[in-house]
Amino acid sequence: MHSFKFSGLTVLTAVYLSFFLLSCSEKPVEKPKPNILFIFADDQAYYTVHAQGNSEIITPTLDRLTREGVTFTHAYNMGAWHGAVCVASRTMLNTGRFVWRAYRNEKKLKELAHNRQFWSQMMEDAGYETYFSGKWHVKISPDSIFNNVSHIRPGMPKDTPEGYNRPIEGKKDIWSPYDTAFGGHWKGGKHWSEVLADDAESFLSKASESDKPFFMYLAFNAPHDPRQSPKKYVDMYPLESISIPESFVPEYPYNGKIGYGRSLRDERLAPFPRTEYAVKVNRQEYYAIITHMDDQIKRIIAALEKTGKKDNTYIFFTADHGLACGNHGLMGKQSMYDHSIRPPMIVIGPDIPKNQKSNTDVYLQDVMASALELAGAEKPGYVEFNSLIDLAKNKTLKGKYNAIYGCYTDAQRMIRKDGYKLIVYPKAETTLLYDMKNDPLELNDLNGEEQYSDIKKSLFNDLLNLQTDMEDTTDLKSVFPNMVL
Repeated sequence: MHSFKFSGLTVLTAVYLSFFLLSCSEKPVEKPKPNILFIFADDQAYYTVHAQGNSEIITPTLDRLTREGVTFTHAYNMGAWHGAVCVASRTMLNTGRFVWRAYRNEKKLKELAHNRQFWSQMMEDAGYETYFSGKWHVKISPDSIFNNVSHIRPGMPKDTPEGYNRPIEGKKDIWSPYDTAFGGHWKGGKHWSEVLADDAESFLSKASESDKPFFMYLAFNAPHDPRQSPKKYVDMYPLESISIPESFVPEYPYNGKIGYGRSLRDERLAPFPRTEYAVKVNRQEYYAIITHMDDQIKRIIAALEKTGKKDNTYIFFTADHGLACGNHGLMGKQSMYDHSIRPPMIVIGPDIPKNQKSNTDVYLQDVMASALELAGAEKPGYVEFNSLIDLAKNKTLKGKYNAIYGCYTDAQRMIRKDGYKLIVYPKAETTLLYDMKNDPLELNDLNGEEQYSDIKKSLFNDLLNLQTDMEDTTDLKSVFPNMVL
């Protein structure tokens, strides 16, 4: 029989080893951070996704994303301080500030970058490899705030005089959306939407070889005018299949009194007065470039799937605002109507419900705060927008706003609250009131109806309070003294 003797040191070593192994076995495995893919369209209105109610448009990829995630049916852009609404929208998105504070910060964007206060820099600080390609239109170069940059596109592709005041029924239209001689989206020999998809495929191929999480900011110039796409996409939309908007009128009655009119570039795309024929052709080309973009998004999603990382990737799709394209006699995005301030918004992710809709009023810039939350980064106090994640999961109403605020220069103000929208035109000394639940297309102005006077006054005073919160200095009180409570 053998006997074993242990020294005190040996026993102590064994005890320590046991504790070490036990602690290692109980230590939780750290879950890798999710990737963030942000796909951003330009000038795309909420009504241009087939799966979300427009039977005329062909968007199989956006339909698929709709089925795979949560659609926020009422996402809004706050507005703008000049006609290039996308500048304000993108400045808010990338700095996190509400519209008038974003405007005041526009002159010190380099200072914000130095202090690492841009969205991409916060993602990098949270451990992400950051990537950008496409339309930027913020007054600082993305080269200085992203790790990787491919193409940097301007605010819009270069237009030509032939693309304006057209088409006129009975006259030959010399401009064509698929004639590459007009440049625009075709400049460089390949449609910019296709180049963006190429860029995405290239970066995703490299990202597949890395364990580092990525943040991709992919910004299409489509479907901003000039609304160009290959002929096969235009042919998908015969003119007889295009309907006229219910809100069609030959000209908006307040043109020239709300900060823009016939002289605004967007409005000069179609002839005055508006004709049904011109609106149909513009919408045909609008739908065609969206369908072409949809095919490029399909390529991007396929490239993501090829990396094997899609199951740990959150995808956000939205646009910087909407576009009238014939609604209310307007063509552009410089109004407070839903067609101009409301883009599509889709959120997809590993724990996001599938094929669900949220009717909660949100801002499109909430995407930034959402990405920060998913990255595990603390939202700084200067980021004023809210995360959508709890709303997407239908957990709580965290992230819900009491009201939605809208503005355009000093000539238009808007508040949307409790199912109503009040639009205020101080220079025209006019207000418009809509019941958005029963009149979502904003066809019936209730402004002059006595039974709505209390609602109108209540909304007006809520708007005054919002102005204070927003540091909005436009004086509405002196123009509408009888509405001040």
